[in-house]
Amino acid sequence: MATTPAPPKAPPKPTWDPRGPEPPFPWLRPTIRIRLTLLYGGMFLIAGILLLSIIYLLAAQAIHEGSGQSFQISGSGVEIRSDTCPELNDATTDDQRNAALKACNDALKQHALDGLLSRSLLTLLGLAVIAFAFGYAMAGRVLTPLGRITRTARAVAGSDLSRRIELDGPDDELKELADTLDDMLERLERAFTAQQRFVGNASHELRTPLAINRTLLEVHLSDPGAPAELQQLGRTLLATNERSEQLVEGLLLLARSDNQIVERKPVDLAEVASQAIDQVHAEAEAKGVEIRGERAPAVVQGNGVLLERIALNLVQNAVRYNVQEGGWVEVTTEFQHGQAVLVVTNTGPVVPAYEIDNLFEPFRRLRTERTGSDKGVGLGLSIVRSVARAHGGHIAARPREGGGLVMRVTLPT
Repeated sequence: MATTPAPPKAPPKPTWDPRGPEPPFPWLRPTIRIRLTLLYGGMFLIAGILLLSIIYLLAAQAIHEGSGQSFQISGSGVEIRSDTCPELNDATTDDQRNAALKACNDALKQHALDGLLSRSLLTLLGLAVIAFAFGYAMAGRVLTPLGRITRTARAVAGSDLSRRIELDGPDDELKELADTLDDMLERLERAFTAQQRFVGNASHELRTPLAINRTLLEVHLSDPGAPAELQQLGRTLLATNERSEQLVEGLLLLARSDNQIVERKPVDLAEVASQAIDQVHAEAEAKGVEIRGERAPAVVQGNGVLLERIALNLVQNAVRYNVQEGGWVEVTTEFQHGQAVLVVTNTGPVVPAYEIDNLFEPFRRLRTERTGSDKGVGLGLSIVRSVARAHGGHIAARPREGGGLVMRVTLPT
């Protein structure tokens, strides 16, 4: 008699806790809250003791200076003279002497109080300066780990995912935050590297059969005895194969250009733009499009091949998406406000302002999406934006009055 197999057991739960073991006395952990409490409490206590001591000394000095004669004069035939109270020298009666002594005591007390107030204000000002300077220094010391985290995050924002914070020091909230960010950056780097590797491998694997297909089609088309129908079919398949090759190359370039450029060399945008114009010149003549514009030297630090791709894609789009007759493309380069600028302006169909952002998305064209066309595969502007960002620059587009676009690429030098 066959027995029913037992259902499989659930896999054991992991016993590793990423948060780490809890300390025996968690309230003794040197957290930032405890450290700031001790720091500011100690500073307040020291400042209070210092202020009380200074006030005591100033009050004692004021009392000493303000102590005067507090007795009254009675009797007759007594002559009193005083250097501090010159009014006594002219007093002849007891009432005049008593009034002079009272006025003198009041003046001395008022003088002592005024001196105490002025010295207290000066002391308070000096203590305020010392307190602000000491507080600024201590705040800078406490916020030093945050500055390190910020610098690392800024470097990571520039696509340098290999950077790590690696914060040392006490096991407080900032170190916990830094360790968490390091773990997140490590996972992001692995995911980004895996994505680039996948795209690269997929593009390489796709290029091989496409190259074989192109070779077979070219051999077939070179046969003069082939029927006309097969010749037409071969040319159609060859054009389709060429579009697929362009798509694969565009995907590979897009995957590579998303990362920051590590090796940079001086590149003149004017020379790059001239080379792009030379490559598109024949196509522009065939379409009756005039290419013009002045190109002043504008040297940047970057990758010459990728920067040439920016100019080539922009000029190709400007030529292909143009008017039927009397069209023109203006390509200019200049140096403005410490940055190199490449501007490509063209005539063409009217482009609504709300469609501008869609043009930079992969496989998107004006009012179409993944549409079959001989004008490209829909990756040109996406590649331009990725390459510009990898060089620390950006691209802006705006509709031209009367039709067409104005593409402006700004790159730091």
